[in-house]
Amino acid sequence: MTELESSIRSYFGIIEPTELKSITSLFRLETFDKGHYVLKTNKKCERLSFVQSGLLRIFTEIESKEVTQWISTKGTFVTDLSSFIFNSPSRWTIQTLTDTELYTINKDEYEKIKNTLPKWSELEKLFIVKCFTTLEDRIFSHLSMSAEERYLFFFENNKELFNQVPLQYIASMLGMTPETFSRIRKKQLS
Repeated sequence: MTELESSIRSYFGIIEPTELKSITSLFRLETFDKGHYVLKTNKKCERLSFVQSGLLRIFTEIESKEVTQWISTKGTFVTDLSSFIFNSPSRWTIQTLTDTELYTINKDEYEKIKNTLPKWSELEKLFIVKCFTTLEDRIFSHLSMSAEERYLFFFENNKELFNQVPLQYIASMLGMTPETFSRIRKKQLS
């Protein structure tokens, strides 16, 4: 089973092998150089991608500063879900931080899954619930943890990113200034 197939099963639930093959056949491999914009703010998101390799940053600009919403890593899906589902302008920009390989399904192909898979609406609901639960967990950590606790939790679960991603992006994603992030990092390293 490929990593894409495994992740689809993980996100979407139990799918028969033939159904899984028909879904994964709709995805196309794309490669992008570091710095490529996969999506820009105010454009409609026309794709759902699975990160085969590389890193992507999801961010927006607010009052002349960039705010990082998430860093997508190998084995995860990346999209602006609201824009993709509701066909609205994206509030996020998605940019590659490294050379990146994505398996991508465009909106038209995604819509074809409904015709291929009778139980698709149930599976799609599971996917959206998983996305929502991830968001709820992030909100809960921002509300219930101190900056230092958020730093430690993220570091314990994503150590490799600290050597691969500019630290100001991680600081922004964790909801802290670069100065606060630096102070906590210095304390942890000593």
